[in-house]
Amino acid sequence: MLKRLLNLFTSGAKDSSKESSIRNSDGATLIPRDQHSISRKNISPAAIKIIKQLEEAGFAAYLVGGGVRDLLLGNHPKDFDVATNAKPEEVKRIFRSARIVGRRFQIVHVRMGREVIEVTTFRGHHEESSSVRSEDGMLLRDNVYGTLETDAMRRDFTVNALYYTLKDFSVIDYCNGMEDLKQRTLRIIGDPATRYKEDPVRILRALRFAAKLGFNLEPKTAKPIRELSGLLLNVSDARLFEEVLKLFLGGSATATFNLMREYDLLAHLFPGTDIALKAGDEIGANLIEQCMINTDKRIRSDKTVTPAFIYAALLWPALQQQFTLLSSQMTPTQAWAQAAQNVINQQLTRTAVPKRFLIPMREIWDLQQRLPSRLGMRALRTLDHPRFRAAYDFLLMREAAGEALDGLGVWWTNYQTANDEEREQMVKDIGKHGGTKAAGKPRRRRGPRKPKTDAAPGGNE
Repeated sequence: MLKRLLNLFTSGAKDSSKESSIRNSDGATLIPRDQHSISRKNISPAAIKIIKQLEEAGFAAYLVGGGVRDLLLGNHPKDFDVATNAKPEEVKRIFRSARIVGRRFQIVHVRMGREVIEVTTFRGHHEESSSVRSEDGMLLRDNVYGTLETDAMRRDFTVNALYYTLKDFSVIDYCNGMEDLKQRTLRIIGDPATRYKEDPVRILRALRFAAKLGFNLEPKTAKPIRELSGLLLNVSDARLFEEVLKLFLGGSATATFNLMREYDLLAHLFPGTDIALKAGDEIGANLIEQCMINTDKRIRSDKTVTPAFIYAALLWPALQQQFTLLSSQMTPTQAWAQAAQNVINQQLTRTAVPKRFLIPMREIWDLQQRLPSRLGMRALRTLDHPRFRAAYDFLLMREAAGEALDGLGVWWTNYQTANDEEREQMVKDIGKHGGTKAAGKPRRRRGPRKPKTDAAPGGNE
């Protein structure tokens, strides 16, 4: 039917240039090349090559998902996905560099030069198969294959269920995704509650896409989110960590965080922070906002962002609350160490945090305690710390958030650009004005103590 429709469209295009689209009997709408904005020059050559090789091998293949969506919106996609009726094993036989990944649903990663293109087999209706579900309705195993039509119905949102074909460069739309693109609406395909139960991560994807695209959540799509967000606890902590990074590393971290607070998702992903913010920690909320603004700027400028820094900011309100609670029970140093460990332990019950990010996050926190201590050689030693720059940036965020730090950020800004003599004078000036209690007077190594009668006034100090 689809082939007949494509032939009909091709033959009739010359006679009816005003026709904007054609709808076939199975509900698909074909948008011809002159009615959409996708150009092959904006598509990854690797994706085009993979589609052509699949077609040459006798399979159907289409560009699908976010790549098609972003091209239609006039954006520049970073990733391009391909959908095909070839099974994963068949795709792997065609491409030497292919690798099958995934448990719940197998996909194929095909490497072309420096690019990795995700190739998925058309999905089928899981209700009619032997799919494995949990008691909550979450799909645990779902390697069920189908047709182009069933694949479209299995996608998450209508704007992600658009297919681009190289045969005549048209766009195929089964779910009215083109209209939702025009209306800037994010709408889930099928019954929202059922789709969220199948995969609770779709809740996070809904907020991420709404923030990234600047779309409104369709009311029925938004309604079950608060009620079903607790199902995120059923998702593995490793997968949630990856999804959290996607939330905040897509260039729309600020809007995403605001939506997370609006739909009360922090309670499930960052429980300690959620408690602190709901208790009225405005400075903590401001600091996270500063972090998100800074992250968005860096992403849009193609600068790197470390997850350690993001997590340091997201968990800072929880750390401050814990530190305040423990300060009455132990010394400040002990309270700080215990508070940090408590926050980390709690967070690890929700999202995994690999050690390669956990250790620098802890160092950023600990340096916040060292930055006020600048007398003697302490400032120079702190400046030489490998995590100083991140800790310094964090300090500036704290000040921008409204925390009163007595000009500490300005002092460290000037210290970094000062010469040796100027640095020495800056440290002496702190001593003249009393410095901070934490700074104290640097201790020097001593030899064996002499009898007090032989000691000079003031000792070795």
